[in-house]
Amino acid sequence: MKKLIAANWKMNGQADWSDKPAQLSTILDGTIPKTAQVLICPPSVYLTQIADNAHKYGMNAGAQNCHSAESGAFTGEISAQMAADCHADYVICGHSERRAMFGDTDAVVQAKATSVIQSAMVAIICVGETLEQRESGAANSTVEAQLRASIPEASTALNTVIAYEPVWAIGTGKTATLDDIEKMHAHIRSVYHDMFGARSAKDLCIQYGGSVKPSNAKDILSTKGVDGALVGGASLKMEDFAKIILAA
Repeated sequence: MKKLIAANWKMNGQADWSDKPAQLSTILDGTIPKTAQVLICPPSVYLTQIADNAHKYGMNAGAQNCHSAESGAFTGEISAQMAADCHADYVICGHSERRAMFGDTDAVVQAKATSVIQSAMVAIICVGETLEQRESGAANSTVEAQLRASIPEASTALNTVIAYEPVWAIGTGKTATLDDIEKMHAHIRSVYHDMFGARSAKDLCIQYGGSVKPSNAKDILSTKGVDGALVGGASLKMEDFAKIILAA
């Protein structure tokens, strides 16, 4: 399985960032490592341009969010099909910032992921515990509850990616220990196995997200059960993002 290295640009960027796939390709000498799959998720207003340029260089593109409905009176939202029409391949569902700031519950995340899958894209479903939940010993139970309530029945290893992002490590510079990451990824795979069976669980891509940067990417991506990285701040500079890709 290739390591899925995804850039979540969050609310950053401008029109001329459409050149970034070309910049990244140049830094990589025109060749993405055979062990890596590169995904760029820009703000939706730039999605079409970024997606078209990413595809030229053998990369994928995705949306950072979508609404669960096909259409309707939802001012400011985009549907999964609209993301697909903008040539997206993936959609991030339930990022911790969406859950915390915008009230995306597990049920909402499941509905969004269902719409993504129905629109023939891959849903990246994010799960993770707060520092309080980890310190109280509730990390596993918290993540398991999120998985069971957020993953659609239509999920398979082909249309779903799970991103484990400990909330306390996002944008803080802190990362979970490699042992913690390995154990949580094994737990996630075990829960998915229970939900969907051995074959799907074996092939499921589970990313780690939480202050991934060039200095720790190799160790994280070498950890057992880690199939990729969901990268935030370090994905905004192509030199740094390239180093993470090469770490795969």
